[in-house]
Amino acid sequence: MIKLAARAGIVGPLLLGTVLTILTIVKYDFLLSLGWRPLQPIDWPSGLALGPYGWIMTLTFIVSGLLMVLFAYGLRQSLPRSQLVSFATLAFSLAGVAMVGLMFSTDPTIRSTPATWHGLLHDSSFVLLGVTLMPAMILLGFAFRQDARWRNLSLYTWITVALVLPAFWWKGAAFYIFFLAILTWSEIIAFRLKSVGNQV
Repeated sequence: MIKLAARAGIVGPLLLGTVLTILTIVKYDFLLSLGWRPLQPIDWPSGLALGPYGWIMTLTFIVSGLLMVLFAYGLRQSLPRSQLVSFATLAFSLAGVAMVGLMFSTDPTIRSTPATWHGLLHDSSFVLLGVTLMPAMILLGFAFRQDARWRNLSLYTWITVALVLPAFWWKGAAFYIFFLAILTWSEIIAFRLKSVGNQV
């Protein structure tokens, strides 16, 4: 299961990053119609689930979220058993569930119609993602310190949180930094999990 979870952790961020990049290029004009600009990513990436090929982004949210939950399970199995690890991986799992929740279509920011139920669910899922992922990473940083196989990733994890936390809330061009930093962190942690799995 640890090896399978490691593969999930490797594939998930690659899938998300690839789809985001390709759809942003393919749907460039559509994003512009929503008010998006390269240095002002309004309705990005959620807006990619609207309009042409939107189903691809919706499916990616679902698959990436489920892979994240499996990844969290593998982390729990690979780290020493403790309440800290349980809380950290539970929060990480909830972040994966929140990502699945992004499958509900967002409401464009610039609109003349009231908010929809699916837009509210999407926004709530986005907030849940933020309030679970960041604490999960902070707790994982402490959990990593309990195991020699993970200890050198503790400080890196905290530095990543310090970098992405402002970007997550400030939006703007800094939001791209948030995505890149989180995807990179996830890949590094997943490859370490793969290495740990090979030792079992």
